[in-house]
Amino acid sequence: MIKNTFLFLEGIGREKERKLWQQGIHEWNDFMDAPSIQGLHPTRKQAFDVQLQQAKDKLWAGNMDYFFDKLPLAEHWRLWEHCKDEAVFLDIETGEREGITVVGLYDGRDCKTFIRGQTLDKKTLLAELNKYAVLVSFNGTSFDIPVLQRYFGITLTHPHIDLRTVCGRVGLKGGLKEIEKRLGITRRKEVENLRGGHADQLWNMWQASGDKEWLDRLVMYNEEDVLNLETLAQKVIPQLTSKTRFGKVPTLDLKTPTH
Repeated sequence: MIKNTFLFLEGIGREKERKLWQQGIHEWNDFMDAPSIQGLHPTRKQAFDVQLQQAKDKLWAGNMDYFFDKLPLAEHWRLWEHCKDEAVFLDIETGEREGITVVGLYDGRDCKTFIRGQTLDKKTLLAELNKYAVLVSFNGTSFDIPVLQRYFGITLTHPHIDLRTVCGRVGLKGGLKEIEKRLGITRRKEVENLRGGHADQLWNMWQASGDKEWLDRLVMYNEEDVLNLETLAQKVIPQLTSKTRFGKVPTLDLKTPTH
């Protein structure tokens, strides 16, 4: 999708980008090869040609930060195909009284869980996060990222793809568990009926009893969050790509919600 993107050119928004596509200017080479572009002064086209050549060079060199810096946060998903191997899925659990209790990370291969009072500390977490180029979350823009920053007194500068925004743009509203059910994404039986509020309860039971079964259940719940974020990304980002490029979303295989 990034090679079809013109939003990083000055003065080009979604509507102007769509008009370029409608003219048959589907990717950077189409633009650069065209002798002229309808509605664009030749001098401006020449300037854009230079910027697009620079973009091609940056992409060839694997410099994704160049695009993340230039694109609006809501459009970071366009880089998914080029950065997914360097991304980590992130989810945190919090308690009413004790702040962050668990941080879960999944890089597509391994799940890592950081637990308050055991393995969760600023230095360790930052060292792990800095192994990755991109953070992927569900509602992390409003919750996970600002909570982490306040809790540890840090600033996370990683590029970030928030799947809640992606889901909303293809008509999938609601929380993560609700959307998972609509898409047929399942969880392990032990935690399939748990919701966000249960994470605090599990932590409190663990703290009160010392029974590790409660902590293990909380860790499993968090693991399912980050594991399913990968599945969610694989389902909804191609849908948004199609909607953005062609104005419609292919038929989603939605399950009928049960109450």
